[in-house]
Amino acid sequence: MEAIVVNGERIEPETIYREMQYFPADQAEDALHQATRSLIIQKLLAGEVKKQDLEDDNHSAEQQVENLLEQKVYKQLAEPSEDECLRFYKSQTDRFSSSSLVEARHILLAVAPEDAKGRVAKVAEAKALISRLEEQPEQFVYLATKFSDCPSKSTGGALGQIQKGQTVPEFEHILLQSPEGLITAPIESRYGVHVVEVIKLIPGRTLPFEQVHDKINTYLTEQQERHAISDYLHRLVDAAEIEAFDMELVPLVQ
Repeated sequence: MEAIVVNGERIEPETIYREMQYFPADQAEDALHQATRSLIIQKLLAGEVKKQDLEDDNHSAEQQVENLLEQKVYKQLAEPSEDECLRFYKSQTDRFSSSSLVEARHILLAVAPEDAKGRVAKVAEAKALISRLEEQPEQFVYLATKFSDCPSKSTGGALGQIQKGQTVPEFEHILLQSPEGLITAPIESRYGVHVVEVIKLIPGRTLPFEQVHDKINTYLTEQQERHAISDYLHRLVDAAEIEAFDMELVPLVQ
């Protein structure tokens, strides 16, 4: 690997290899690119600190760069307006809604994910159980005790209260949007085929705008700062003479 030259200043291969320890990656080439990019950006920012006469022996190099960004980036930004915050809130209501809470019970007919023939058989068995339960709903506990392959069979198939993130996605996706009562189609998951009854559903609620306003403001401010820093770094890169490395290989801001 040859040295990288940034506006006439060299970055030696040894320096890049040392920097790689701060960028763990599955591929050594990715770590190499990230480390090189980081050192180039450091050189560019250090050059700007000097150019803007912001060098100060009383502050660390990191603080001097922060002072540079304050002057050249942060001071140019306006705080997100109320309208911007409100538009974000209305477009992202799922972010500000609590998860539904479901009390349910099930009958698990276990079958491996790769057993296609076995799954067809278990789905047919589940449909038969659902038909029986539609006529005799009081038999759920009995049928769970008799047919379920889940340890919950000892409590009549009871799963307790479930909310988002507490079970596998393919199961909870259907469970959390089903109304109370017997779900009239089998649910397939990696564990097998489920016959499910929703005993009680407590729908999630959307938090009021006033309650999440500060959180939205902070998020939009940070997003704005990331975009502004990225734009600033792109301008520095475009104006720089960089030899032996293509800065387009990796993004400037993660």
